[in-house]
Amino acid sequence: MPANIQLSDGIIRVSGEMNAASVPRLLTASVELFQQSGHQLRIDLADVSRADSSGLALMLDWMRTARQQQRELSFHRLPAQLLEMARVSGIETLLPLAE
Repeated sequence: MPANIQLSDGIIRVSGEMNAASVPRLLTASVELFQQSGHQLRIDLADVSRADSSGLALMLDWMRTARQQQRELSFHRLPAQLLEMARVSGIETLLPLAE
């Protein structure tokens, strides 16, 4: 499933695969969506079908961008695969995960 990112009801929703092939396009598209969003950046990852370390790196880049722009960022509904990669990488506690 091709990756897609869109802003809907104030939430940035990502779907499809977050991998080395799709992350550059997702990053480019996210720049505009961040500009359209308010101070609170909420990113919903529930519809991500597969991810690799590039997807995790993208999440870290989004965190850096939010910090530079002095915005609050939270990740919602992380798929188990991404959460497990974050645990194995030792960065789970760094991610702003929403309850």
